[in-house]
Amino acid sequence: MREDLWRFTGIFLFSLLFGLLLNQVTVCLTAGLIAFIIWNYRLLQQVHYWLQNKSDTNPPELPGIIDAICREIDFLKGRHKQRTQKLSGFLKRFQDTTSSLPDAVVVLGEAGVIEWANDKAKDYLGVCWPQDRRQRIFNLIRNPELHNFMNSEQGRSGNWLHLESPVNSRQILEIRIVPYGGDQKLLVARDITSIYRNNQMRKDFIANASHELRTPLTVISGYLEGLDDEPGLLPPELLAQIKQMRRQTGRMQRLIEDLLTLSELETASQYTEGETVWVPDLLSSIYQEAQGLSGLMEHIFYLESDPDLCVRGSQRELYSAFSNLVFNAVQHTPEHGIIKIRWYADADGAHFEVTDNGEGIAPEHVPRITERFYRVDRGRSRDKGGTGLGLAIVKHVLAHHGGKLHIDSFVGKGSTFRCDFPDRIIVYKNQPVDSSRSA
Repeated sequence: MREDLWRFTGIFLFSLLFGLLLNQVTVCLTAGLIAFIIWNYRLLQQVHYWLQNKSDTNPPELPGIIDAICREIDFLKGRHKQRTQKLSGFLKRFQDTTSSLPDAVVVLGEAGVIEWANDKAKDYLGVCWPQDRRQRIFNLIRNPELHNFMNSEQGRSGNWLHLESPVNSRQILEIRIVPYGGDQKLLVARDITSIYRNNQMRKDFIANASHELRTPLTVISGYLEGLDDEPGLLPPELLAQIKQMRRQTGRMQRLIEDLLTLSELETASQYTEGETVWVPDLLSSIYQEAQGLSGLMEHIFYLESDPDLCVRGSQRELYSAFSNLVFNAVQHTPEHGIIKIRWYADADGAHFEVTDNGEGIAPEHVPRITERFYRVDRGRSRDKGGTGLGLAIVKHVLAHHGGKLHIDSFVGKGSTFRCDFPDRIIVYKNQPVDSSRSA
């Protein structure tokens, strides 16, 4: 800075003296100023040339403050280079890591634009990197189911979608959408072909075995019923055995019916929003059946139902779910116990709730209570005619309707089972039908 000041002062004094000698002070000062500007402009040209040069050359040796500016710029360039190399190293390690994953990973930007993909994305989804960079994922994978899933609440909330691979139709993929960064998303595709086939074989086996067992059990039950209705045809000592055989045959028939119901639910589509289900009428029927099932137990029932609140879905499935919860409460509530049934709506959606003051469930059993054949007390459940499949059926029915099961239970105080349904399937009586929702 001081050097530049002395230089300017020297040029000014020289121009002034020369102007006094020639009696042209103004002209000489102007000429000196122009020369000083041209000289600085030439220096700035050298700086500009150095900045344009992409090589790692050192800054030019220049006088004054311009040299200090060049040194500062050179320092910032070096620091920026170090940061760039560090970030490039992190990015390369990330890409190497994701490339070695057994799952396909695709980074999507706004409107589903592909910003990066690993090697498995080519094998599973047909997305090649970097050839497909900046392409929309929907242009490469023309599947309406994937498009709807990515733009739906289910996709944004971390749920999964089972999909045939667009590369190999015999390969089944599990697709998940994970929020990433600002407006970016990670599409992760996992190969679940072996798991899917094993599950399908298990479902087919259960369904086929249940169908095969249904006919002989019906025949046996018919003959036992005929013998039981004609007590004079049998010795008295066999009547008790016939009744026991009828009870066990009935239990096996209920088990087969539950297995078939569960098999149908597992093979059905994930979400069903078909007919309008008049839930208040459905609950009235279940309420009367529960009173008959209670019999000599003389339970006290309370039914609170919004008469205008309905939902879109499957009436048969909802009847199965609601009746299972109510009948379970009857079976596990002692004599003269209280059973409350509620059907209501609030800001979070529609809710079906069954509360009893029965035996209750220990906390360690609650997370597993919806597993098939899981029983808290195996002997007592069998004595009461339970199949161990009721709550598994409830869970699948709720999944079909986008709902969830919430359980609150305390040993010795009772239990509350609440089915939560999303607002999107709620329908009120006398409400105009929205054709876009029913499509």
